[in-house]
Amino acid sequence: MGSQTNYLGENYTKELETPTNITIKKILGLLMGIIDGDDERKREVISLGIGDPTAHSCFHTTNEAKEAVVESLLIDKFNGYSPSAGLPTTRKAIASYLSRDLCYELSQEDVYITVGCTQAIEMALSFLAKPNSNILLPRPGFPTYALCASFRNIEVRYYDLLPQNNWQLNLEAIEDLVDQNTIAIVIINPGNPCGNVYSYDHLKKIAETAKKVKTLIIADEVYGHLAFGETPFTPMGLFSSITPILTLGSLSKRWLIPGWRLGWFVINDPNCIFKSPKIIERINNYCDLCASPTTFIQAAVPKIIENTKEDFFKNTLKMLKKNSDICYEKILEIPCLNCPYKPQGSMVVMVNLNIILLQNIIDDMDFCFKLAKEEYVILLPGTAVGLKNWIRITFAVESSFLEEGLKRLKSFCLRHSKPQNLIN
Repeated sequence: MGSQTNYLGENYTKELETPTNITIKKILGLLMGIIDGDDERKREVISLGIGDPTAHSCFHTTNEAKEAVVESLLIDKFNGYSPSAGLPTTRKAIASYLSRDLCYELSQEDVYITVGCTQAIEMALSFLAKPNSNILLPRPGFPTYALCASFRNIEVRYYDLLPQNNWQLNLEAIEDLVDQNTIAIVIINPGNPCGNVYSYDHLKKIAETAKKVKTLIIADEVYGHLAFGETPFTPMGLFSSITPILTLGSLSKRWLIPGWRLGWFVINDPNCIFKSPKIIERINNYCDLCASPTTFIQAAVPKIIENTKEDFFKNTLKMLKKNSDICYEKILEIPCLNCPYKPQGSMVVMVNLNIILLQNIIDDMDFCFKLAKEEYVILLPGTAVGLKNWIRITFAVESSFLEEGLKRLKSFCLRHSKPQNLIN
């Protein structure tokens, strides 16, 4: 993307020219900077850009989770370093938790505890990297993968998700992209940034395609079980007898504790196709080099999982479903926006921006910066996730907060709409 200047005369894209230096936090920081510099601000800022529901009182973790952490801290046994791969009790608890949805049992040796899912991404790409390697990433997708790949000199090859087909993968395109140097295909399910949930049949076809082209799958399931539509969540590990699956996840989203930074990297490989002594040694060496998650948080994990009541999860899904419906219905009322797929999971949705219908708007970046300046509403430009002239909206917020933000968004779009005679 080339450098552009907005109507404030600020060169807001000069540091965002390649996918490897675009981060969600960087762009959201620039957007907030536009607002923070306004000395005459009189309205509340409505941020629908970042996926952190904990900023809103309706999304809070369970008392059981908080009590488990307090207990592990007070018993004074978990103030030191943990083993590099994580506490054995934590690894065992995660293995048992994930095995509930599989047709075989994971062992604690299959599980590595990480500092959130971000470290799990870095871990996977670090020990898979080799000279001249490449990796297949979804577009749109989570930009941290491309950033990590650039640090490891891994070539990124993008495959496009199909909005007209519920953001599914084009499996023929996958086959065309893979070669002997491909180290993995990354899939994100439930989807960030698209809000999609893949069906059992589609996931099976993805696994079969990976087997055909002789590569493994990195399954990003950080939003695992956050599915509230017609399609239930299916863990990719169910298909690990077809091809090895490296599952990445965390407690962050399902338990609403992103700041606790408790994630995991899991090897789903019952046939031991990928899992070899050499690979395990490389993983352990990586773990020895890195910081481990906070020990007392790790120690609380078994009780967090065991004591959390099902009603907590149901209530979270109920709120997300309500807000996703509000978001979808309000978007339909705005002529220059189009939502091709009603969100079925996660906490976000991608919306297409019809630039032709707007005046004085160059692209999605310009749209989001002017929206922030004029309406104090923060949305994420699609450019940040690899899809120009789209925007990502986060709906894991208070319903009234969401409705106000969408009301301002509609007002902004109507104000910038072209007269009909200039469109035809």
